[in-house]
Amino acid sequence: MSDFRQPRVPAGRRLDPVTDETSRYEAVRSRDGRFDGVFFFAVETTGIYCRPSCPATTPRRRNVRFFPTAAAAQSAGFRACRRCRPDAVPGSPEWNVRADVVGRAMRLIADGVVDREGVAGLAARLGYSPRQMQRQLTAELGAGPVALARAQRAHTARVLLQTTGLPITEIAFAAGFASVRQFNDTIRAVYAATPSELRAAASGTPGRSARTTTRYGRRATPEAGVPLRLAHRGPYCAGPVFDLLEREAVPGVEEVSGERGARTYRRTLRLPYGTGIAAVEEPGEAGRRGRAPSGARPGGWLEARIHLTDPRDLTTAVQRLRRLFDLDADPYAVDERLGADPGLAPLVAARPGLRSPGAADPEELAVRALVGREEAARLVQRYGKALDAPCGGLTHLFPEPAVLAGAEPDGPLGALTAALADGTLRLDPGADREAAEAALRALPGMDGPTIAEIRMRALGDPDVAPDGPDATDAADVPDRRRPWRSYAHRHLRAAAESAAAESAAAESAAGEPAATEPGATTPASAEPAAAGRTALGHANADLPTTEPEH
Repeated sequence: MSDFRQPRVPAGRRLDPVTDETSRYEAVRSRDGRFDGVFFFAVETTGIYCRPSCPATTPRRRNVRFFPTAAAAQSAGFRACRRCRPDAVPGSPEWNVRADVVGRAMRLIADGVVDREGVAGLAARLGYSPRQMQRQLTAELGAGPVALARAQRAHTARVLLQTTGLPITEIAFAAGFASVRQFNDTIRAVYAATPSELRAAASGTPGRSARTTTRYGRRATPEAGVPLRLAHRGPYCAGPVFDLLEREAVPGVEEVSGERGARTYRRTLRLPYGTGIAAVEEPGEAGRRGRAPSGARPGGWLEARIHLTDPRDLTTAVQRLRRLFDLDADPYAVDERLGADPGLAPLVAARPGLRSPGAADPEELAVRALVGREEAARLVQRYGKALDAPCGGLTHLFPEPAVLAGAEPDGPLGALTAALADGTLRLDPGADREAAEAALRALPGMDGPTIAEIRMRALGDPDVAPDGPDATDAADVPDRRRPWRSYAHRHLRAAAESAAAESAAAESAAGEPAATEPGATTPASAEPAAAGRTALGHANADLPTTEPEH
């Protein structure tokens, strides 16, 4: 059986969140981009706040204040640095790991719940009162849910101002602001500029409108989609991620095109206000390794473009892509911990920055994990909602649980979709992982490996031990690989797939049939690899220079 317990003692490179201001200042002095998004610093003499890797002259220690979030710095009266754009950093990796109420709240706020349902809706999802929610977030993060959502709205507004030709009034409401006046006041407070000035700065010419062009000289219209750079920290080993997505792709909902190393992943999205189509490009060698080996701004981004029927869905769409591609992970902490494991050290050295992909739609992922790719394709064609405007091979949205529960109520699929539809099983970003696992175990047809896959992917749990044929010595794995056992699993699977591909290529070159044994193991680690299962289901095997970072 899998052991999903979350340890309270973190592993790898971490800073004490309260007392270690000396280490934080050293990170600022060295412009250490590994800590971008982990904390922010503000300069009292200038009134601005920055990311740790800001290239500006390092301020004196007595003038520096530290904040756990950008919202806390903004609430204290500081504005965003125009040089380092601290609002564009990757999210803190802490929220991926933490399963407490603050971690769950941060994931929900990032998904736009406060904008859609208010603080009362956020609190209700977590089982707390609005007052308790305000008190807990303010005590730990220096800002309450409204301030955290406000900071996110400001960043969304900046992206829309600088990449689209939408009228400013429409952008105000699309970003989640209740009024144009609130929008104008927030933009002035956060960026020390009016919305029109931000747009003009994007065009590169004072007074020039960005209705037709951005500062990069490209036409930017709603029809062309919103171009984005999805920032990540550290190296990003993209090949195995795109391999997995290509292997899993369900026709009509997803497609992967292009040659290895230059592929584009595209998929449809069901969003709160409408629908969307997202395209994400596989980064080249520089993106896989990170753009600096050490020091200032290591990391990079994935180029993306999102087409939305309603621009109010931009924040939610971006966050779902970030979870799918695991862009807020801390590869330094993961690689440090797993690299100390003798069985994983050569695998980590071969694939630094390997990610554990999540899900763009957790409920869809759960259904696909249960039924497999071929059956999922049948469900899409039979019950999926057709897009009003198909785009290439993308023609449908994956069917909602309520639709599937009504159409095919019998068997394990009917039980799962009914539980998702009536709320017995919750898989949203703020779901309690332990409660979700208990609900899954109560459903018929749910075995250990399927539950582990759902917890790893749909719930984004970084510390899931594989169950079934992928499991290793249960007495040894928890201590050596916690809290990153999901990543250890990905390393073992990627190594097994690479070894199988090399073996097949060698045998093909020799004129022999390619072996397809599912129980292949990795020569380096001699540990069990994935057997008889694909990643889903049993049945089948520093500043942006083109678009703003998000």
